[in-house]
Order: sequence, then C-alpha cells, then structure tokens
Amino acid sequence: MEIKPPYGYQDIVPLVKTQKVRLNEGRMVPAAFRGLGALPLSFSEFAAALRDYPITFISGDQGRSFIAMALFGVEPRQNLFVGTDGQWDAASYLPAYVRRHPFCMTRVSVDGKEQNERVACVEKSAVAADGSSLFDAQGQDLPAWQAQSKLLFEFENDLARTEEMTRRLAELQVLEPFTAQATPTGEQPLTLTGMYRVSEEKLHALPADTLKTLAQNGILARCYLHLLSLGNFQRLLGRRAALRGKSTVDPKTLN
Repeated sequence: MEIKPPYGYQDIVPLVKTQKVRLNEGRMVPAAFRGLGALPLSFSEFAAALRDYPITFISGDQGRSFIAMALFGVEPRQNLFVGTDGQWDAASYLPAYVRRHPFCMTRVSVDGKEQNERVACVEKSAVAADGSSLFDAQGQDLPAWQAQSKLLFEFENDLARTEEMTRRLAELQVLEPFTAQATPTGEQPLTLTGMYRVSEEKLHALPADTLKTLAQNGILARCYLHLLSLGNFQRLLGRRAALRGKSTVDPKTLN
C-alpha cells in the first residue's frame, strides 16, 4: 500500500484510534507550510479569501486540469502572512488547508492502482506520546477529534466542489494564462508566471443556458470573486513593502 501526502505535507500515516497527536494551537502555522507561497482553496472559501489574497488557477499538466489557489507572496516560496513567530496574521483569513493540519484525507494505491476511497491520515511527526488523545478507551470520539474531523471532512467535500468547478471551466475553455508584473520602488521588476484566470470575454460569450447553469451551481459567482481578487496583487506588494520598511510600490500590470 502506498500513501501519497498532499501538497505541503511531509510523511503521513493512516490515523488510528490509539494514536496521540500534537495539535496546532491557534493560528500557528506548521513549519513545512511557512515557505509555501500558495495553497489550494475550497469552494466556500472564495468569498473569505477575496478580502486578502489573489485567487488564481494553476495547472500542472499544461492546461488540461487546474487547481484553485490562494497566493500569499510575490516571490518564490514567500508567504507574507506568516510572522517570525510562526503565526498567521491575525487580521487575515486563515485557509482551511492550514487549519486542518496535521490531518488530511488522501487516496491510497494498492499494487500501483489508486483506490477510490479516501483515508484519514495524520502527519507522522505529529504523532507523539505527549500529544492529545482523539478517542476514548471505547473508541468513541473525544471533543478534540470531533472538531477536527468536522473541519477535515467538510473541507474535503468542499474541495471536491472546487475540483468539479475547475473541470467545468476547463471543458468550457474559459481559462487563459496570464502574467503579473510589478516594479517595487528602487528594485528590479518582479514577474509571476504560470497562472491562469477566467477570460471575461470568453465567459460572456458562453450560451445563455450555460451561464444560467453556472449561476445556479455557484460557479459563475466564484468566477467573479476570482476576478475581483486579482486586485489583491497590489495589496501583496504593499504588504511586502511595509515588511521591508518601504512605503510605496509602483503599480502592477496584468498581461
């Protein structure tokens, strides 16, 4: 049996009821996540993430499939929302991808064949004798696991809705590559590539019945939330400038 850890996780093992697990406290970010400049976003998170982050689509197979991601920086492996104390900025939305750690859901492969069922797993490094018990002696859920499991399973289901959305957008061929460019004051230009966005022109050209269906299932609303969020590239630059003690940045452009 082979278990592949999700993006950002290190070494995961299936969750068993006898394990004790070190749980993350408050807004503390796992060390392995602190250098990640983007994380997957689930369907219901678009509205909350819009306040703080650009939401873009990323493809690992040259545009055949996509993942919706929230961006946290303008340079490789940069997260402008994690402080030196390892805490996520208290004024910004904390993505569910971080909140569910050290737990995750993943598929396992048996004899090289991926199984349909998903398995609840935990980061191996979080399993420790001084951790919290998640189940009692009779195997019943304790409050610590009740809260975590609710988040874990709800996020997994919501993430599946995002996957359905990106598949539909790919089928409709409304996603286009774009580049974000900026010139911070007194520095060399910064260029972010490898991203996709919804083409408003292609979206508006869709048949009326297709647009109606997209509106009814919530996809159309998320397309516009995504497009509105692209204005947050400027906020990222402002945040970067503030952290570096600089007050201004030159406006960015999207191509």
